[in-house]
Amino acid sequence: MAINDVVSFNNGGRTSLLGLAGVVGLVALSAAAVATGVQKVLVISWVAFAAMATGAWLGARATRTSPHRLVWGYGLASGAMVTSAAMFLVPQAMGLGTAAGTARIGGIGVAAGLVAGYGTHTVGHRLTHLDTSFDTTTAAITAHALSAGAIIGVVYASMPSLGYLLGLAIVSHKGPAGYAAARRLRRNDNSATALLLPAAGVGLTAIPAATLSVPQTPLTNAVVFGFAAGIFLHVAMDFLPNCEAGSEIDEVCSLEEHSHDLLDELRTHAVGSTVAGAALVVLAWIAVA
Repeated sequence: MAINDVVSFNNGGRTSLLGLAGVVGLVALSAAAVATGVQKVLVISWVAFAAMATGAWLGARATRTSPHRLVWGYGLASGAMVTSAAMFLVPQAMGLGTAAGTARIGGIGVAAGLVAGYGTHTVGHRLTHLDTSFDTTTAAITAHALSAGAIIGVVYASMPSLGYLLGLAIVSHKGPAGYAAARRLRRNDNSATALLLPAAGVGLTAIPAATLSVPQTPLTNAVVFGFAAGIFLHVAMDFLPNCEAGSEIDEVCSLEEHSHDLLDELRTHAVGSTVAGAALVVLAWIAVA
């Protein structure tokens, strides 16, 4: 990496010690993951790290934000997440609930996950209105990454036979999330190296959670898979490209000429990218089935 790339990633600010600590923690936990045989979670953790770190680096280097690139990043990620949760988590929750004689337990887990995801996101948004000494964008993304990692770890501990496709699709939003967050940090003259912490966040909690001894009962598994499905469906819907007035994409379009026409055009791209993200997961499942 050239020195100019380092400067642009750091944006003239101080390198984040918490970000570097997150990377060190992920490296240390990776050795534990190899020793305990949770290779799938290890791979997913590092893919999540690479995706967000790369997205953050690109966002820090960019002189302007491309609305088309932003829409396609969000659309592909959200489409992949919605489809993965619906294909791999919801059927497990419903099937395990049926085996326990309580088919609705899995549905309760899905509902609980959706409500919990919405609640934590909405309440956590209040942090952005508080006068604190830390960057609230980084704090919110870190909290999300840590919680998502814990759920991924528990899911793979409950069902070790799950393949890579689910986990990789679930963390597919890390790239566009890192890009958008880095753009916000750059506008505020903050260092994007702070995003190394949420980039490592999935692995920091997923690897320890994957080594836990989860009770293998149909009832417990139905709740775990249902709750995980609800959480990830909420995250996926939150990443659906929003091309309405006042949205992040609208703010980016406002920097362009003929912004209203551009926003109308991006609505088509939003639908197309989401459908493409969903189709990619289905095609990948067919290819490995």
